[in-house]
Amino acid sequence: MDKVMASAQDAVSDVRDGASLCVGGFGLCGIPTTLIEALLRHGATQLITVSNNCGVDGWGLGVLLAAGRIRRTTGSYVGENKEFERQFMSGELEVELVPQGTLAERLRAGGAGIAAFYTPAGVGTQVAEGGLPIRYGPGGEVVMSSAAKETREFDGRTYVLESAIRTDFALVHARYGDRHGNLVYEESAQNFNPLCAGAGRVTIAEVEELVEPGDLDPARVHTPGIFVQRVVHAPLGEKRIEKRTVSS
Repeated sequence: MDKVMASAQDAVSDVRDGASLCVGGFGLCGIPTTLIEALLRHGATQLITVSNNCGVDGWGLGVLLAAGRIRRTTGSYVGENKEFERQFMSGELEVELVPQGTLAERLRAGGAGIAAFYTPAGVGTQVAEGGLPIRYGPGGEVVMSSAAKETREFDGRTYVLESAIRTDFALVHARYGDRHGNLVYEESAQNFNPLCAGAGRVTIAEVEELVEPGDLDPARVHTPGIFVQRVVHAPLGEKRIEKRTVSS
């Protein structure tokens, strides 16, 4: 039952080239920085990532992107990363853009064992009708685009069918975790972390404070240990924000 790994490096040592990864966080809040840095040192390439966004230049998933380790990414927002834009527009990176609520539900469905679901989000747009650029060619031409999705009417309203997301691995960050893998996230760091924890076939959690089984109030646990296979103790390190706003 003790799922604690000796190091972050050991925890990601079997992430192979071409593996799919679901990564928790929103912006730079609640991202598993220690695990991402370990993955960078590990050297796996051609990775397929699923995350709300792809970090920023020089931080979060942005470090894997800058190193050329990511082949394809699925997310809902990509506006804070210039290297992301460069790679996408030059044809080096495949990108699947998904409405944020749909992305959250696709991840939740993956963790719940639901194969697909209908949603009204995206009906009447390229999200449902297809044609969103996924990959550009070196000359700026679209060489891969999204396919049209099935739609269906319920009670007079049109819905689009969206598939669940399951990934080979999930990387998440928690404030507290015990040796059995039970996790508690800090306030807004709940964001996509619980969803990713459920969607990974192998979920690796970095925790700021490692506690003993029984120390966590069961009513406060956000992710039960049954969803988590590996735990890494990662004491609080540097935390960054995307934009600092101050009053005059």
